[in-house]
Amino acid sequence: MSLIDTMGQMDSTSIGLWVTGLMLLFVVMGVRVAFAAAAAGFLGLLWIFSAKLGFEKGFLVAMKMAGTIPHSKVSTLALSLIPTFILIGFLAYHAGLTKALFEAAKRWVGWLPGGMGVATVFSAAGFAAVSGASVATSAVFARIAVPEMLKLGYDKRFAAGVVAASGTLASLIPPSAILVIYAIIVEQDVGALLMAGFLPGAFSALVYGGLVIVLARVRKNFGPPVRGYSWKQRFETLPGAMPIFFVVGIIVVCIYGGVGTPTEAGSLGAFVILLMAIYKGMKLKEFKGALMETAKLTVMIFTIIWGVLLYVRFLGFADLPSAFADWISGLHQPPMMTLILILLAYAVLGMFMDAIGMLLLTLPVVYPAVIALNGGEGVSAADSAFGMTAVGCSIWFGIIVVKMAEFCLITPPIGLNCFVVAGVRPECSVQDVFRGVTPFFIADALTIAALVAMPGIVLWLPGMMGFG
Repeated sequence: MSLIDTMGQMDSTSIGLWVTGLMLLFVVMGVRVAFAAAAAGFLGLLWIFSAKLGFEKGFLVAMKMAGTIPHSKVSTLALSLIPTFILIGFLAYHAGLTKALFEAAKRWVGWLPGGMGVATVFSAAGFAAVSGASVATSAVFARIAVPEMLKLGYDKRFAAGVVAASGTLASLIPPSAILVIYAIIVEQDVGALLMAGFLPGAFSALVYGGLVIVLARVRKNFGPPVRGYSWKQRFETLPGAMPIFFVVGIIVVCIYGGVGTPTEAGSLGAFVILLMAIYKGMKLKEFKGALMETAKLTVMIFTIIWGVLLYVRFLGFADLPSAFADWISGLHQPPMMTLILILLAYAVLGMFMDAIGMLLLTLPVVYPAVIALNGGEGVSAADSAFGMTAVGCSIWFGIIVVKMAEFCLITPPIGLNCFVVAGVRPECSVQDVFRGVTPFFIADALTIAALVAMPGIVLWLPGMMGFG
């Protein structure tokens, strides 16, 4: 029997496994996730339909799907959130609002041990609440915070590391592009997921800030505190930082209060920031720069989505998600142990893939398995393995897996935030940044453990909205 005949007689699940292995091989070889997934998805569709319809008809079906899937999926209203939220962040930066926020944080918390590091964490968390993009947050604070810390005598590795780690907060604190993508993949309410990210994001920022304070107390000459500001000088910084908090309030009221959709909240927030930027004298050149940077980052994200969606459609025809879910639910071990193993697998996978691509590739297979572990769709909280309904499990797992994606943004060798900081600050090599973020691995591990052990941190706000 020839190889072609053998391939034609394979069942769909076997084809799914072979094509998935091919896609992972592409990624290991250095092919971008978007192109590796698109190529594997197209070849998988061609393989499945050629086995059923013959090569010529199978090729036509695969080509039609490759042409229609990206447009039909990416043109959904929910994805319009992403460019609006990214635009808010870049407009805030070009309007000087980010510098004002950092100055306010410096004067209010700079007196703490390692005060400039703490100020960087909290100001990055504030900027994340209007940015939604980790890469943008890291790039902005690499320009603002690193020079300030170096002037005060901070170690350059720590200065770069705290910026790279703080940038990851944008993955969790709404408006988060990754949370929007997760919601679309698992068909969950976008507003509920965005609201669910507030408390875990704030908790993560507090853990980061606490870590910086502990390091400053343990290590000598770690970084001097910033003192000498009067209460009057502290209060003088608040008006400059208020626009960002005003936009955060708009987003919360629109989503939580039911005033508008998340898309309308993002559009209104971008309009308000634009008016404030014009009031502060933003020039046309800076406005064009904000639009161009928004377009570049949006295109990068959408390109990944386009490529991976083709692979996801192939997985559906290969029936791989249901086969994996059946296998996971059939394991003879506690469901929580299985969940921990899944999270560890994400930690390893994140060393070689970017966060968005990793979630897009894995969730179509992993998500049904987690829901099956909990007890399946329609299960009550009393009868479930994790003590929550299927909707609550979906939201809870989404926050945890996005936090894992944050973790992957700073892990070698692919940690994107580390490369961004090194690219913005030539005096800090990539190796310096990776060394600087090492302590934050402990902080992330503690945060993930707390979110797993105490689901109420995640589900309290969505529960107030009627979810979970």
